[in-house]
Amino acid sequence: MNQARKLYCRTFQTVFKLALPFLPYRKPRLAGSVKALPEIIEKHHCSRVLIITDAGVRKLGLTDRLEHSLAKAGIFYHVYDKTSANPTTDNVYEALKLYHENSCDAIIGFGGGSSMDCAKAVGARAVKPRQSLAKMKGILKVHKRLPLLIAVPTTAGTGSETTLAAVITDAQTRHKYAINDFPLIPRYAVLDPKVTLSLPPSLTAATGLDALTHAVEAYIGRSTMPDTRRDAKKAVRLIFENLDTAYMDGQNLEARKNMLKASFYAGCAFTKSYVGYVHAVAHSLGGQYNVPHGFANAVLLPTVLDAYGSSIYRKLHDLAIEAHTAQKDTPHEEAAKAFIQAIREMKKRFCIGDTIPQIQEEDIPKLSHYADREANPLYPVPVLMDASELEVFYRNLMERSTPL
Repeated sequence: MNQARKLYCRTFQTVFKLALPFLPYRKPRLAGSVKALPEIIEKHHCSRVLIITDAGVRKLGLTDRLEHSLAKAGIFYHVYDKTSANPTTDNVYEALKLYHENSCDAIIGFGGGSSMDCAKAVGARAVKPRQSLAKMKGILKVHKRLPLLIAVPTTAGTGSETTLAAVITDAQTRHKYAINDFPLIPRYAVLDPKVTLSLPPSLTAATGLDALTHAVEAYIGRSTMPDTRRDAKKAVRLIFENLDTAYMDGQNLEARKNMLKASFYAGCAFTKSYVGYVHAVAHSLGGQYNVPHGFANAVLLPTVLDAYGSSIYRKLHDLAIEAHTAQKDTPHEEAAKAFIQAIREMKKRFCIGDTIPQIQEEDIPKLSHYADREANPLYPVPVLMDASELEVFYRNLMERSTPL
């Protein structure tokens, strides 16, 4: 990246960091079970709920306890269960139509990050009917208070239940973009481990490493604050202590509960301190090839950390202590490399490789342009990279997936 653009990016990030203490960040109120939701909904004088989820979650019966609780309390609800793995503008408009047709006044995002992001976008369009999703792209374009928004994560990874972001894919162009504004933070987050018990090992691993990516990128960035550093450390410690157990024994309620907490803490960290190039590259892959976001993050994380080099050794030393892969007196470089190696070993245990074979050479300039546009100047990354430098990550993934 040229010096003029570097100066612009760092100036933007510095101003944004100085403004952080004055911005209206908030954490969602927590509930421990979906059975608590009827009382919460009635407390907010709402009576007609749109549940936004996906077909897989509905087929597994994960919404049954919620639906039964709402019906028992006499609360009308309608379910939209067509959310795709990377929610599209079509998903949002379909769900919004149901919201209006059924005169709903509350929204529950029930599922992974896709369902929660779709729910946020529906809420944004409900209060801004004349503004398209594309016009809300970027930061601080929503402004208005959303209807009562409740998030029920069925995976422990996305952190969407805590964040001010909704990531949407344009159904026509396949361009993936983020809408960021404070009203998108859900009013309540329900950390109910019972809804995560049926999550298969592969998704448990990918979403767990997604949460780890959130915590790590938030911690190594240049916009950290005492509370975000504290939350990121908690998340890293919980993930290293519980992810293997949740992967091997999916019925372990304690491990599932701790992973939900880890995802929540990681989400709280990155919603204020932001993420980095792992996310920017992963979002472009999700938009172009529908690569699941958590999986893309998991594949990319150690490679991008390596690329940052010595700029993050000191901070990774702190995280290595939380992960029990280093001691306080371990030299920074040694601890950092041990931490990155521990991530690689986790990926190996979880059968997550180092390649994304869908990548096509002719797509790389466009993908790197999307990643560059998303990340710069917003993400306070340790080392700035432009589109041409980001192309290396795509080529490494593609080249290693090609048979010799």
